[in-house]
Amino acid sequence: MSVFRSPQNPIIGPKDVKPSRKDFEVIGVFNAGVTRFEGQVILLLRVAERPISTHPDMVLTGVYDITQRNIVLKEFSKNDPENDFSDPRLITRPSETYLTSISHLRLAHSADGINFDIENAPAFGPANNIESFGTEDPRISLIDGTYYVTYVAVCPNGVTTCLTSTKNFKSFKRHGIIFCPENKDVVLFPELIGGKYYALHRPVSPLFQRQDIWIAESPDLICWGNHQFLCAPNENGWDKVRVGASAVPFKTEYGWLEIYHGVGSDHRYCLGAVLLDATQPWKVVARAENPIFEPQADYETSGFFGNVVFTCGLLYEQDKLKIYYGAADTAICYAELPLRDVFEALSVGDR
Repeated sequence: MSVFRSPQNPIIGPKDVKPSRKDFEVIGVFNAGVTRFEGQVILLLRVAERPISTHPDMVLTGVYDITQRNIVLKEFSKNDPENDFSDPRLITRPSETYLTSISHLRLAHSADGINFDIENAPAFGPANNIESFGTEDPRISLIDGTYYVTYVAVCPNGVTTCLTSTKNFKSFKRHGIIFCPENKDVVLFPELIGGKYYALHRPVSPLFQRQDIWIAESPDLICWGNHQFLCAPNENGWDKVRVGASAVPFKTEYGWLEIYHGVGSDHRYCLGAVLLDATQPWKVVARAENPIFEPQADYETSGFFGNVVFTCGLLYEQDKLKIYYGAADTAICYAELPLRDVFEALSVGDR
């Protein structure tokens, strides 16, 4: 696979983003939704922040409090044996779990797709009880002149996927939960198919330990039904633990191309490709056996959570996949893959 990584990678890092509060620090900027708007590349960044702790034995995290309509601080002692900090993303206690950071969405725009101007304040962030642990991982689909953004809302009751929409990236209309817990990695197809909207999603089955990609349909983008299984982890493959949709699918001459993420038993996140039928997107036409993009650069293998490349958005232009991706849950990077190479991995098209 011929992969071009920008020599300017990471193109956006924590140091480039102003914290939303003086007592916070940005520890990660990653997993951005991407689109074009008014001639510019727009990124909707996931910005992960945490309170600055001045005590070496104390870990602080932020939680949105609906009664105060603000983020309040929680303290956890490193000397308390009931506090498990082994996963840098979590604070695990016997009866509850917290995140070590709280995320919001921040807007960035660029004329060349590499050098971005980043707004100083959040564009969209926690505002209710289902978002008390943050808003994460946006995907942007342009449908009939409106930009629809699916995002992950996290709270003590679980992980849900919500929908918001905008026409100008200045004001957002919340549409609420569209997939109940535990469900995430929801991407909307950018056009109606047979008069219906379609979405890929990833429900979790605690009983059978399944994390597969499913597809659902809707008459209005709010009510979803006719859920169908689409594809599962490969039992002996690089993505044997779980799979989930990543970028918004785009149409090619052979069908809808979905770039998804997969995780192996070594917790390594890579990107794969699956081709879906153009008119019956619940049918898998082809799936690449090997990852099309995997962590290799230093900024992908080392960071807040290493060995991760994870995308929430790409631009398909000039027969290239222009991928904006989170590296090691720390920074935003940019890479290009020729479409013909992806087709070759899928064993379709002229080779």
